[in-house]
Amino acid sequence: MTFSNVLGQQHIKSHLTMTVKDGRIPHTQLFIGKSGSGILPLALSYANEILCQPHDKESVSYTNCKTKVEKLAHPDLHFVYPVNTNEDIKKNPVSDNFASQWRDFVLQSSYSSLYNWYQFIGIEKKQGNISKHEAVSITKKLSLKSYEGGYKVLIIWMADKMNNECANQLLKLIEEPPEKTVLLLLTENVENILGTIQSRCQKLHVPILAEEEIYQRLVEAHALKNNEARKISHQSNGDLNKALQLIKNNGNEVLFEDLFVHWVRTAFKAKKDKEAINELFNWSERLAEEGRETQKKFLNFCLEIFRQAMLKNYNAEPLIYFQSHDGKFSFDKFSEYIHHNNILEIKEEIEKAIFHIERNGNAKIIFTDVSIRLTRLIHRK
Repeated sequence: MTFSNVLGQQHIKSHLTMTVKDGRIPHTQLFIGKSGSGILPLALSYANEILCQPHDKESVSYTNCKTKVEKLAHPDLHFVYPVNTNEDIKKNPVSDNFASQWRDFVLQSSYSSLYNWYQFIGIEKKQGNISKHEAVSITKKLSLKSYEGGYKVLIIWMADKMNNECANQLLKLIEEPPEKTVLLLLTENVENILGTIQSRCQKLHVPILAEEEIYQRLVEAHALKNNEARKISHQSNGDLNKALQLIKNNGNEVLFEDLFVHWVRTAFKAKKDKEAINELFNWSERLAEEGRETQKKFLNFCLEIFRQAMLKNYNAEPLIYFQSHDGKFSFDKFSEYIHHNNILEIKEEIEKAIFHIERNGNAKIIFTDVSIRLTRLIHRK
C-alpha cells in the first residue's frame, strides 16, 4: 500500500513522506484516530516508504519491495494486534498465531474496526488483549538484525489493548530502541496507554475524513448512486468503515436501534408505571446475554443517538444523520427530552457502564443500574 491508496489526510501524508526524505524518522510514533479514518492504511503506507527507500522507484527491486509490503509479507514488517483464545488457539495466544487471518482481514479492508477483527477470528464475545506473551515475542523479533539490511518496522494496532506487563516491557524497548527500528503504535483510545509510553512517542492525530471524500469513494469504488452515497457518507460521521458497514447492512444498526427504542420507551413509562421497572430488568437480562464487545458497541451506539437528539433539539440540522427505521418512533419528539440539563449526565452514565463492562463487571447489574438512572435523567426539565 502506498499513500496514493489512502483516502484524504493529505497533510499527514506529506508530513510522513518528508520524515523519510529528510532522514528524520522518529523511532516511536503514536497514530491517534478512528480505524475508519485510516490510521492503519497510513501506517502501512509509511512502512512502505521506510522499507523501500533504499531502492529507486523505477527499479525492479522497488517493485518487489512494494509488492511484499502490500501483501503484508515483507520480512522486516512486523505486526501486533489484540487476540484471545478461540476454537483453534487454546492457550497463551499471540499475534503470530493469527498471522494468516490478519493478512486476509487487512487485505479485505484496512479501514476495518477492532470489533470487525474480533468477529473475523471468532472472539466477538470476548475481549482481545496484547499480553505479556506478546511482549516476549516482540523482544525476540526486534533483537534480530534486519533481514534486508535496512529498517525494521513494528506496527502495534490498537496499542491501548496492551496489558500492564506488556506495556512495561515495551517501555524498555522504547527507551533503548534497537538500531534502525521504527515502532508505530495505533490507537483509538490514547487515554488507555501508559503516560510514560505516550511521553516518549511522537504523536500524530489523524482527523475524521471529510464527508465529500467518503462520498467520492462510495461512488467510485462501490458504484453507489449519488443519493445513496450522499446519505451514507453523511451517516458515517467521517468514518469510512462505518460507511462500508452501512452498505453491507449487516443488521447490527437495526438491532441496536430496536434495543435502544425499547429501552427509552420503557424508561419513559417507568415514572408512572412501576411494572415498567420489571421490563427494564428483562431488557438488562437480554443485553447481558450478548458478548462484551457487542455490549460496548451498543452503548457507543446509544451515546451517538443521544448526541444526535441533542443536536436535533438545538436545530443543528446539517449535523444530523440519524434516520429511524421504526415508523412508530418519533425522533423529533424524543429529542425534546435531551438537552443541556441532562445530556452530560446521560453521557457520563453510559461511559461509566462501558468502563465497568471493559473490566468484566456483571453485565446485568451494569445495565440495570444505567437503566434506572436513565428513568430519572430523561424526565429532567
